Amino acid sequence: MKQENYVESYRMITKEAQAEIVEKKSRFIASLAPVESEEEALAFIESVRKKYYDARHNCFAFIAGKDARLERCSDDGEPSGTAGRPMLEVLRGAGLTNVAAVVTRYFGGTLLGTGGLARAYTQAVQEAVSGCEIVTMRYGARYAVTAEYTLAGKLQYLFSKREIRIENTAYTDQVTFYVLVPSEMEGSFQKDLIELAAAKVRIEKLESAYYADRK
Repeated sequence: MKQENYVESYRMITKEAQAEIVEKKSRFIASLAPVESEEEALAFIESVRKKYYDARHNCFAFIAGKDARLERCSDDGEPSGTAGRPMLEVLRGAGLTNVAAVVTRYFGGTLLGTGGLARAYTQAVQEAVSGCEIVTMRYGARYAVTAEYTLAGKLQYLFSKREIRIENTAYTDQVTFYVLVPSEMEGSFQKDLIELAAAKVRIEKLESAYYADRK
């Protein structure tokens, strides 16, 4: 059974990242974090505010949910539309979800104007995103495929041809491959195994889940 808010795949960052730009002596510090919910996003935003408690502005934007259903942003005292919305557009443009961004601004004494502010907040988040590792999370299933050792080579060739990732291999009196199979390939995957070795291969579906596709 597919999970609630099912999507076939989504993109997210793997860990926190930071970048800083300076525009007319104003510092813009972008902090990014992977989050799974609105609560996690708000907790991260609050942690950045505490870290940079003496800054004039801590503007934010976040997208949460595998289907990117929840979006929020804030200009935190900057002119309307000059910070939060441009930041959100960068996250959207990168195709990301489950991500929160905060840009901390230390005022440098020179007004940037609305256009200058929007460009600076945009650039700060772009710099942070460019330094992130981004993975595609795919919905699929983990399988255990067990066979005699004489079939190991044929199975490995099939997995490679189908671009099915082997997570682990166990060697006992037989060999067991633990593999990750995208949901759209499950039917053909099982058919291929039956055609390859019929009753000589044991196929066990362990669970359905999202996994990181690092190809």
